[in-house]
Amino acid sequence: MIRRLALVFAVVLSLAGCAAPTSAPRRLILATTTSTADSGLLDFLLPDFEKAHNCDVQIIAVGTGQALALGAKGDADVVLVHDPDKEAAFVAGGDGVNRQDVMYNDFIIVGPPSDPAGVRGSATAAEAFARIAQAEAPFASRGDGSGTETREKAIWQAAGIAPDPRSTWYFSLGQGMGDTLLFASEKGAYTLADRGSYLSMRGKLRLALLLGGDRLDQNPDPALRNPYGVIAVNPAKHPNVQYDLALRFIDWLTSVETQRRILEFTVGGQPLFYPNSAAWKAR
Repeated sequence: MIRRLALVFAVVLSLAGCAAPTSAPRRLILATTTSTADSGLLDFLLPDFEKAHNCDVQIIAVGTGQALALGAKGDADVVLVHDPDKEAAFVAGGDGVNRQDVMYNDFIIVGPPSDPAGVRGSATAAEAFARIAQAEAPFASRGDGSGTETREKAIWQAAGIAPDPRSTWYFSLGQGMGDTLLFASEKGAYTLADRGSYLSMRGKLRLALLLGGDRLDQNPDPALRNPYGVIAVNPAKHPNVQYDLALRFIDWLTSVETQRRILEFTVGGQPLFYPNSAAWKAR
């Protein structure tokens, strides 16, 4: 009897040793903009994806230009950015594949509540920038190669102005959106911001929304629309990337269910981003 029990115990131990171990989570490297991180959107969305696909998403939050550069070097698996021209060049150059529309928000101009440059009442962002330059009022530029800086430069060009970073009023910071907003608040400066980042940080800023309206649909300047796209890094150039997981991420992010979650992410009852995927628009 004792020998039989010992045999049963040995068999149990053997079976336990042969049981398939739980696979370790895979890692997906997501290079994205500071706005998606600073706003809290990714913290809101990503746990669902990580749980469903047994993975850890490592976020590298930088400007769009830096995010695309990371992808081009194979240092990221997927990018989520907001600069359509740079995104198109990234794909055309063979660095990315399967670009998909994800969402949009808009840019706004914020500044000191006293508005010394008289930006309130401007019909366009270019008019607002011209007023800031004429008054030589402090202006904080991200200066980081981001999609926001690209749009800022386009607005200065539309205004016929080329600000000199050596001037006493134009500050090129080389910082992300959150740090730029904090600098503008402390300095009493104007800046161009994405609405989502501003809304998520509004409680700690001494800045007023001066051009853009209270909601996206009230923004008077169509040039301030801000679309986001997601792109997988090309495995033909970088065989080390987690391409299959990147494709799953893209499918998940653009699905109707996740798009609805994007719309549910609000501050003060206002969405910070609006769904824009093909699946969402076709529902």
